Amino acid sequence: MKTIYVSVVIPVFNEEPNLEPLFTRLVKVLDGLAKPFEIIFINDGSTDRSMKILREFHQLRPQQVRVIDFNGNFGQHTAIMAAFERVRGEIIVTLDADLQNPPEEIPKLLKKMDEGFDSVGGVREQRRDSPGRRFASRLINWARELTTDIKMSDQGCMLRAYRRHVVDAIVRTNERSLFIPALAYKFAARPGEVEVEHHARAAGDSKYSYYKLIRLNFDLVTGFTTVPLQLFTLFSMVCAAGSFVLVIILAGRRLLIGPEEGGTFTLLGILFFLISVAMIGIGLIGEYIGRMYQLVQQRPRYVTREILERLDD
Repeated sequence: MKTIYVSVVIPVFNEEPNLEPLFTRLVKVLDGLAKPFEIIFINDGSTDRSMKILREFHQLRPQQVRVIDFNGNFGQHTAIMAAFERVRGEIIVTLDADLQNPPEEIPKLLKKMDEGFDSVGGVREQRRDSPGRRFASRLINWARELTTDIKMSDQGCMLRAYRRHVVDAIVRTNERSLFIPALAYKFAARPGEVEVEHHARAAGDSKYSYYKLIRLNFDLVTGFTTVPLQLFTLFSMVCAAGSFVLVIILAGRRLLIGPEEGGTFTLLGILFFLISVAMIGIGLIGEYIGRMYQLVQQRPRYVTREILERLDD
């Protein structure tokens, strides 16, 4: 079996209108490298004609196109992990199927990898997303920088390249709540970044709602640091100290001035505030316990329905 230079991993979920132009442009780029390559598509439970189109791609180029068909929707990062477990390339590139990151930018990442980097992340030059999504991404980036030591300019860009040993390390983690760029940052001795183009989505809708973005950030923060728990503990200590001082003041006023109607509302305000703090803490602790619960269950990350590949070359 000949050595594969680059493996391109593409998760697909209801991307029927984008697949044919993506494939045409991607194959043109990879053929231009004049080096052996493979493309691994992961059908993540699509309900449109995506799987039928992917089957046609495999029939057109059986030596180079492999397709993993999930029997349900398991998520983008899980789909990428399924491909990581099967890649043969020396360098692995991840790419979204929506054409917002053009495949023509892949050589730019490969050139950066040739400089000795273990992983290279794309940084979108002029992001073509709504103001709300850009603000949410900045907020998530700020939270990550505040709570972890992971330094990424654009954690939401899926156009990234990894060396094989980094991908192998990611696979060995057996993580359940995945954030692949952060894992790669941890395992890469020399991570790098390069600016890439970003286009507006040509067709279809974004598969990442604001809720999913928040969930992804929870996975990132709780998977790589306990700083949120420590911050919550320190904040609770400050609140407890402040509440104790306030109780002493109110008790003194009660003895010196007598009953005060306004004091009741003050105490209620303090009580509601402390209850909200406690609820946030319970939710935060629940996130960590939930991660442990998923590991203890030892359920498979995904279930495949079919794998199309031809490895006899």
